[in-house]
Amino acid sequence: MNHYETLGVNTTATADEIKRAYRKLASQHHPDKGGDTATFQSIQTAYDVLSDPGKRAEYDNPRPQFGGFQQGGGPFDFNTIFDMFGTRFQHPQQPNQARHARMSLWITLADVATAGKKTVSVATHHGTSTIEIEIPPNIQDGNTVQYGRIAPGGLDLLVTFRIQPDLRWRREGANLYTDHRVSVWDLITGTEISIFDVLGNELLMGIPPRTQPGTQLRLKGRGFAQKHAPPGDIFVRMTAYIPDEISESIIEEIVRQKQP
Repeated sequence: MNHYETLGVNTTATADEIKRAYRKLASQHHPDKGGDTATFQSIQTAYDVLSDPGKRAEYDNPRPQFGGFQQGGGPFDFNTIFDMFGTRFQHPQQPNQARHARMSLWITLADVATAGKKTVSVATHHGTSTIEIEIPPNIQDGNTVQYGRIAPGGLDLLVTFRIQPDLRWRREGANLYTDHRVSVWDLITGTEISIFDVLGNELLMGIPPRTQPGTQLRLKGRGFAQKHAPPGDIFVRMTAYIPDEISESIIEEIVRQKQP
C-alpha cells in the first residue's frame, strides 16, 4: 500500500501537510467514531513512516534486491521478509543468537486500563498458532515485551505494543487528561458532575464554587494501575460555556454588580 495515497498527499508534501492530512483522516476513521480499525491502522502506519524524516527517506528510496543479494554486494537477509509480516527468526546455523518471533500489536487505552489477556495469531517458519498473552500494567506506546518460548517452534515472542490515539484522552505515563464543558453558572455556584473513564465507568467530581475556567481538577488514583507504584490520576480541565437563554433580571443584576 502506498503511504502517500493512504494519507491523500503528494510525494512532495511537507511535514505540516502530512500532519494535517493525518489528523483529518484519523478523526474521520477513528474506531471510537465508528471507523474501521484496519483503515485507521493503515493511516497510523502511513503517518508513522512519513512523519519521520529517516523512515520517509528510506521509504522513498528503498534499496533494490536482486538474485538473493542487496545492492552494494551485501548478503540477502531472510529476516527482512519475516519482519514485513510481523515475524522474525534466526537461522538454525546461528545457535548462539536468540531465536524469536516479532510482531506489533495495536491496543486501546481500555486495553491498557484492564491489562488483561489478549489473543494473537503468530506466524513463523514453524507454522502459525493462536497464542494468549498478558498485557503488562501501564504499558506505553512503543514498549516491546518478550514472552518466552510461546511462539511456534518454541521461539520467544517479542511484541511491540502500539496504542491507538484517543480523541478524548491525553496520556502522560499513568495519568490521563481530558476537558469537560460546564455552564459558567456551575463554575460560579459549584456543582457535581459525572466523568466517564476509558472503561465507561461513571465517576463523580465536585466543582467548588467560584472555580475559574481552565482550572484542572484531579480524581486521585483513577488513572492507570502501575506494577511498582501507586496508580495514576485523572485530571479534568474545566471549559466554560454561556447558556443561550439568560433572563433579563440576571443580566440586570450582573450589570448592577459591575457598577462602582
